[in-house]
Amino acid sequence: MWVVKIGGSLSRDPLLQTWLRELSELGGGRVVIVPGGGGFADQVREHQGLWRFDDLAAHNMAVLAMAQHALMMQGLCRRLVVATSEPQIRHALHEGRTAVWAPFGLLRQEADTLTSWDVTSDSLAAWLANRLNAERLLIVKSCEVDSASSVAMLAASGVLDKRFAEITRDASYPLDIVNKKEWMRVRELLLHAATS
Repeated sequence: MWVVKIGGSLSRDPLLQTWLRELSELGGGRVVIVPGGGGFADQVREHQGLWRFDDLAAHNMAVLAMAQHALMMQGLCRRLVVATSEPQIRHALHEGRTAVWAPFGLLRQEADTLTSWDVTSDSLAAWLANRLNAERLLIVKSCEVDSASSVAMLAASGVLDKRFAEITRDASYPLDIVNKKEWMRVRELLLHAATS
């Protein structure tokens, strides 16, 4: 099983439909898409700046932003199955479908290690990959990604969040951080994985 995080910055990009089409066609039965919060999460940041509510409320609102983006993705690509829990993800994959995660289970009543802006949807994708014992984690970004950069360097430059390196430190899966234009490379990886 692969976890593929689609950056929220793609929410207004025509390439989003390409990614969704490729992942739904080639990833059926083995891909879980984790949506970023996109413009929905930007609204959370804006309102937190205005009203100064705490990071727990902001975290919960950002989780809902990811869920909104998941629903939008399914609206764009009806072959996707919105899954809100690990059993639903596994069921969708067992049925040969591609799942898109709406992480309602991450809503919190009390603050914990996930409820700060140091943890974005990138780290939540890694958290899910760890829980699902994923074979691979792919993070798709709109910005240019220097393939020679370490995870620590990408976090320092703001490409990844501050907790990502910690969450992936002991990961057993390969980690790929790719630019949105590299969908053909990911297509080849998926095709190769299907035949090996």
